[in-house]
Amino acid sequence: MITSNGWKKSSFSGGGQGDACVEVAHRRSRIAIRDSKTPARGTLSFPTGAFTVFVEGLKLAEG
Repeated sequence: MITSNGWKKSSFSGGGQGDACVEVAHRRSRIAIRDSKTPARGTLSFPTGAFTVFVEGLKLAEG
């Protein structure tokens, strides 16, 4: 699901309420991440390349 301001939430966001995950948004050359339960509290922002490496590492650890 993508919100009106560009945040994307996973379809696997748990618990029927859909609020047990993080949301991700593309911001020019960076990726922003926030907690879906408290979106106004703040975000983390990473260069796109660093975020890609992070996600690939998660996939390897999962497999």
